Amino acid sequence: MKAEEQLEELAREISVCERCRLHASRKHAVPGEGPANADIMFIGEGPGFHENEQGRPFVGAAGKFLEELLASIGYQRDRVFICNVVKCRPPGNRDPLPDEIEACRAYLDRQIAAIHPKIIVTLGRYSMARFFGDAKISAIHGKAQLTDGRLLVAMFHPAAALHQPSLKRTVEEDFHTLPDLIKRASQMARAEPVSPPEKPKQLSLL
Repeated sequence: MKAEEQLEELAREISVCERCRLHASRKHAVPGEGPANADIMFIGEGPGFHENEQGRPFVGAAGKFLEELLASIGYQRDRVFICNVVKCRPPGNRDPLPDEIEACRAYLDRQIAAIHPKIIVTLGRYSMARFFGDAKISAIHGKAQLTDGRLLVAMFHPAAALHQPSLKRTVEEDFHTLPDLIKRASQMARAEPVSPPEKPKQLSLL
């Protein structure tokens, strides 16, 4: 099955999913959107009010800021895949609970497998925890980790920068590292395949 078809099938499954309590209060599930061959995959935390209304990720104020950040590095949102660790809005925009994140884990795993992005960017601490465990976002933001031939980068959620203006410059600077990371990822893709390292390799950014 082609990647596009896999993503379409996943979207159908997610739209009627009842694996956790979040389905009871949702208006629309939010599977995610973007091209099946996207080089970059952005993973946020969960849909908010506007996302629940429209069934699309990052369409509120944080989404507008994300689009501005992408434009600053010469990208448009239709070139990247955007999704969340949970596919339905937590009531009142509360934090997603562990069992809710776990209920959506297989969906996210299948999206990653279908798209096979060169770079995964986590936005916020809940998506960061999915890949970086108990690491502190203040310590690792903007740094790339090589895992199984793919670059993983943790960044602050765009909403955090809107709520804390002092973070805006940090978020912008982290985004400006992406073009270089895209080049690195492309070079790795062209290189001869090698066995993945026993431990993730930390790549400090300049």
